[in-house]
Amino acid sequence: MTLSQQIAPYLPYLRRYARALAGSQNVGDAIVVQTLEAIIEEPASFPKQRGARAGLYRVFSTLWSTIAERSFPAEEDLENSGTTSSVMQNVARLTPRSRQAFLLNLVERFAPSDIAFILDVDIEAVSGFLSSAEKEIAECIATDVLIIEDEAVIAAELSMIVRELGHSIIGVARTQTEAQKLTRLRRPGLVLADIHLADGSSGIDAVNDILQQGATPIIFITAYPERLLTGQRPEPTFLISKPYDVEAVKATICQSLFFDQKASSHLAANS
Repeated sequence: MTLSQQIAPYLPYLRRYARALAGSQNVGDAIVVQTLEAIIEEPASFPKQRGARAGLYRVFSTLWSTIAERSFPAEEDLENSGTTSSVMQNVARLTPRSRQAFLLNLVERFAPSDIAFILDVDIEAVSGFLSSAEKEIAECIATDVLIIEDEAVIAAELSMIVRELGHSIIGVARTQTEAQKLTRLRRPGLVLADIHLADGSSGIDAVNDILQQGATPIIFITAYPERLLTGQRPEPTFLISKPYDVEAVKATICQSLFFDQKASSHLAANS
């Protein structure tokens, strides 16, 4: 099996991780492309010690650590993508290693020993990163959350998670129509959405309705994440797989709100 065949199954998940780190679909995907280019340029140097998946993430991590020194798209291209150059050029600083380790552990499901390999640190450092990230989660900024989910048990659990983080629940929508009604009453500061809804309607369509009213952080929670990472249509920045880990949901909520706060601060500074 060639190296490209070995890493191909893991690319959608690397894209998910990259986007969560960057808070941007375009920025995350751009760094994944650079990762693949680096592997193609020097395939013999690919780190295989812990398997193709960990090796792929390690190459990405090495590039990520030097991102502030790299070249970026023109300002007009960034504006079209909804991403400011200041965010791109400082994204490594905005997402410290504690958050990288947390996402690797709870969203990407890597063991601490693999995380140490990916980040090129010792296992004790990984433990410290994870502890620091837990403190960051406790400082997550409160907002109003809409849950779009047709399974009652999952909706109830997500509501509990959201409230434990100090957020308020606008409501739970089981269909696209219900989501439209709830957002007309109160605009959410964050949306957690499944893809397949009770009446056969689409969570993607429900989210697009909300985004027409203005930018809002969106987290998709689905059993089929690879179906949303095809490169064939607008895709989510934040994506969690079912069955999910409660701490992974918490981490992703705080990561999404972190970048939303940064974007709001940038707009306020330039208004």
